Amino acid sequence: MSVLLLLLSALVLIYLGIGGTTAAAVLVIATIVGLFQDGWHILSILFGGGLLALGLVLLFPGELRREKFSAPLLGWVRGRLPKLSDTEEEALHSGTVDWDGELFSGQPEWSKLLDAKPAHLSSEEQAFLDGPVEKLCGMLDDWKITHEEFDLPNKVWKFIRENGFFGLIIPKEQGGKGFSHTAHSEIVMKISTRSVSAAVTVMVPNSLGPGELLMEYGTDTQKEYYLPRLAGGEEIPCFALTSPVAGSDAGAIPDKGIVCKGQWDGKEVLGLKVTWNKRYITLAPVATLIGLAIKVYDPDKLLGDSDDIGVTCVMIPQDLEGVHSGARHLPMNTVFMNGPTWGNDVFIPMDQVIGGQDMLGKGWKMLLECLSIGRSISLPALGTGAGKVASLATGSYALTREQFGRSISQFEGVQEALEPIAGYTYMMDAARLLTSGMLDRGVRPSVPSAVLKYRNTDLMRIVINHAMDVVAGRGVITGPRNFLARAYQAVPIGITVEGANILTRSLMVFGQGAIRCHPFIVEEIEAAGMEDKKAAVEKFDGIFYRHIAHTTRNALRSFVLALTGGLLEPVPRQGNIQSSYRQLARFSAAFALMTDVTLLTVGGGLKARQRLSGRMADCLVHLYYATAVIKQWHEEGYPDDQRPLVDWCLQTSLRDLKTCMRELIINFPVPLLRWPLRILVFPLGATGLNGPDDTLGTEVAASIVTDTPLRQRISRGSYVNTDPEDPLGRVLNAYRLANETREMRERLHEALRNRDEDELGGIDLLMGHERKELVDWACEQGVVKGEECDKLLEALEALYDVIRVDAFEPDGLKALSRCAKGKRKVVERPPREEE
Repeated sequence: MSVLLLLLSALVLIYLGIGGTTAAAVLVIATIVGLFQDGWHILSILFGGGLLALGLVLLFPGELRREKFSAPLLGWVRGRLPKLSDTEEEALHSGTVDWDGELFSGQPEWSKLLDAKPAHLSSEEQAFLDGPVEKLCGMLDDWKITHEEFDLPNKVWKFIRENGFFGLIIPKEQGGKGFSHTAHSEIVMKISTRSVSAAVTVMVPNSLGPGELLMEYGTDTQKEYYLPRLAGGEEIPCFALTSPVAGSDAGAIPDKGIVCKGQWDGKEVLGLKVTWNKRYITLAPVATLIGLAIKVYDPDKLLGDSDDIGVTCVMIPQDLEGVHSGARHLPMNTVFMNGPTWGNDVFIPMDQVIGGQDMLGKGWKMLLECLSIGRSISLPALGTGAGKVASLATGSYALTREQFGRSISQFEGVQEALEPIAGYTYMMDAARLLTSGMLDRGVRPSVPSAVLKYRNTDLMRIVINHAMDVVAGRGVITGPRNFLARAYQAVPIGITVEGANILTRSLMVFGQGAIRCHPFIVEEIEAAGMEDKKAAVEKFDGIFYRHIAHTTRNALRSFVLALTGGLLEPVPRQGNIQSSYRQLARFSAAFALMTDVTLLTVGGGLKARQRLSGRMADCLVHLYYATAVIKQWHEEGYPDDQRPLVDWCLQTSLRDLKTCMRELIINFPVPLLRWPLRILVFPLGATGLNGPDDTLGTEVAASIVTDTPLRQRISRGSYVNTDPEDPLGRVLNAYRLANETREMRERLHEALRNRDEDELGGIDLLMGHERKELVDWACEQGVVKGEECDKLLEALEALYDVIRVDAFEPDGLKALSRCAKGKRKVVERPPREEE
């Protein structure tokens, strides 16, 4: 009985997170009570007293614990912890942890989510969106940009430069707008609903160019000279990271700079002789200032004893002799400026190193911290924009398109496709705003940035594919009427750039997050790497036992919360979504448990277990997006009309969480642990949490079809144009007229169904010139009133116009082919002399 009471007391204390003298007192009392119950039997004294003594030794630090337990454990742990490369070591110490750390903890503190300062736009930022951004969108004709000009028009380039679009994040005192990250995200998102090419042109200088690196790391001289020029558009920047042979492995870039002396402005100065060959570089064809990531070497020891200085970020003026750029790639026929750049032995002084000579070798950390910001904004905003325009356009089209005498929005098959368009768009927007709010609070979210880039671009693909299913033939015919083609073509770009999604999911999200966000692993790795054995043991001793308690607590929480449906978990009452909070807490505990078990058993082999890492990443994604939805609903005051969307998002995330966790356990690489893990995570089986039912799905589908404030909320931030000559405006105009004439058209339908067989013959409601004849007949018969006739005819004309597609004269296409023939030239880096 003494052993049983001692163990039960220890488990309760661990579950409640109670330690120290309080825990020791409880354990002593429990043991004494047990000994009394056992009649002070000798075996009870031996086993109960022995376990109590062991527990007290482990509970309180001391020389005995360090020598007999901690030192041997440290040696064992050294062999289990992941081995980190130099780049991974730098990644480990870059960025900061915020809400992602709470999800990894297994016991998220909900007040940290709900009380965190939300994403917000100032009046100045909103005015910029309503003014210059709106005007810019109105200047864009994506068909002409893509198929006639193969570039933004000169007037658009001029407008972008003169109105500060290249300096959104540069401080006002240096000529920029000084906008928040949320404003940056909103601006890119709105432009992307009009033109992907224009959006990419604006977003790159603000997230992937030298500007952000200069703001954070540049010398005063560099800031004073370059930032005003970048903000005013005098300089067009690009940043070149990707090399042909390195691909997604940025740490393997072969591009180099050799420390040497050379001539600059007529003087001999210390600098670098730079050789590079980069591709996929956005804005490279027009850039006047090329940012480069290179590896610096000092073979002549001009700087010190080391030959290998490391990854460094430099700036190359485009007009230097030996710099090659101007050739263009065509990413999925999307015509934003993108192309290769190369140079051979181009000399630059140390002043062109971003941050000056002191920042040699520190480029990888610089890139990691700044890329985390860019990845949190640019492509996630573009993905959300695609979802918003798909919701707006596809919902409108579904209402106006009629088949078998009914709007296709009434067909359950169509509703099944509209449902994820609406739900995932709301989810993408919530995650985007949660992350931009972090950025505005000064967080450098290295893990959330990877989560957001991976998931928003993937959801963009899902949403656009569903939209194409609904729009069908209207969406696959290329032409100026098509409102989905550009987004559909651009999907693979977002999937593959800024870290391909396969790499991001299978290596980065969990690979970095498991270490970066874990409350103890970082310190344990540091202890394992210390050369002073005594200091290492002392540091390890202060962490490891808390880690064991943390893991045990999460195992208990996972089991108990799954067994009780989370009823023991205190959760917020706002919004009446307590059951979702409880399930999320349960899966957070299960996720934290799986993280520790994975690190303990797989350890350094995690890189090779990419299916395992990918499934863990998916679990984190669903946790993050569900909590983002809660945060967004909270900030908007829990409006009732958003509840169907919120419920759909939470139910979908929990269903996917359950599925991912189940697959994770079934395929866990240590077979002996599968059943114990299944018992701890799914003690009652992987049942329930089946996702939204058909009734809820129908409500969510209707949210982008019915003309309500909720539809406007989902598409909020989109560029809206109702011009009947505009591809999107044509659909929105027909949608407006369809709603305004619904009652008239219903009367007309009813009259047609009841007409005599010989009357009007086989006139179709939308066919050609017969629309006028039909409306005249309806007016004569009194089906519609005289003042309604013109409106009805306008609506029928618009409803027919919206289903028309573009057709091109054969001679015109042949002429286009003749113009293109012979114009393409394959451009490669010229071979070096020694080759």
